[in-house]
Amino acid sequence: MMKRIGYARVSTSGQDTDRQVTDLLAAGVRRDDLYTDQGVSGARASRPAFDRALTALEKGDTLVVTTLDRLGRSTANMLSLAAELRGRAINLKVLNLGGGAVDTATPMGSMTFTVMAALAQMELDIKRERITDSVSKRRAAGKDLGGRRAQFTDSQVMNARRLIDGGQPGTQVARDLGMSRATMYRRMAQIQAREWIGSQTE
Repeated sequence: MMKRIGYARVSTSGQDTDRQVTDLLAAGVRRDDLYTDQGVSGARASRPAFDRALTALEKGDTLVVTTLDRLGRSTANMLSLAAELRGRAINLKVLNLGGGAVDTATPMGSMTFTVMAALAQMELDIKRERITDSVSKRRAAGKDLGGRRAQFTDSQVMNARRLIDGGQPGTQVARDLGMSRATMYRRMAQIQAREWIGSQTE
């Protein structure tokens, strides 16, 4: 027999799910088929009651939520979940989406999710394009791209020391070496301190 599995969630322990529960029961969800997460953020990968609700769903069943954001914070993740449910022949019903109920079991509900998926994909493509463009501009300008910074040997740092002693500007030497001027001088001081300590213990 096809069931309606209801899911309710609030992000903080100070909130309650009473309103969501009332709406879900009114939508035909049996209390025994109702799962609630209290004080659990939608951004969390694991939501105990939600995981149990997904496990309880069988082919032909319908997952019912009051609003789409009960499923998570990310539009992409929510649409991915909807696609996963469709793959399992499970419907998703959102009681309040754009002012009305949307059920993927209906042609209109399915179309709504298709449009949302297309918009979410477009948003991801735009973000990816912006990131690629930003990296290209920073690389062209010779700016730091982030990630793991280069590790410099004591020999490289002391070669920089000799260049400075020979009259080269410290700022230029640090730039050529690929580190900040302050970091370069700090490394020089650390090396000299180690050498001095070593000479005192000989």
